[in-house]
Amino acid sequence: MANGWPRRAARWAGGPARKKSPLAKNKKKLPFVYQPIGLALSWVSGAVAGLAFHQAWKAFRHEDVAPDALDQDRGWGEILLAAAVQGAIFAVVRSAVDRTGAKAIARSTGVWPVAGEGAGRG
Repeated sequence: MANGWPRRAARWAGGPARKKSPLAKNKKKLPFVYQPIGLALSWVSGAVAGLAFHQAWKAFRHEDVAPDALDQDRGWGEILLAAAVQGAIFAVVRSAVDRTGAKAIARSTGVWPVAGEGAGRG
């Protein structure tokens, strides 16, 4: 364009294209390496969350078995309360385990395991 717009836009966006550092190359490869580790961490977090929920339900309601959605003898309130407590515990445990795993990978490799801003779970 006559007014020099493409050059100014490139300058505003951080300047002309630069060579990528070796770390930038690792950032693209690391998410693929992290996937099996992330899968194992997710499995562990689900198991830990299940145990934590059963212990919390025993302490909260003094019952050995939490209500299931298909329990005919339980009311809506009790079923929804159990689902909410289970969901909250699962989310907290999963986030804690995922964050701990990501920080461990970053500490050992120097690169955050998930590429980009907010590229975690949707």
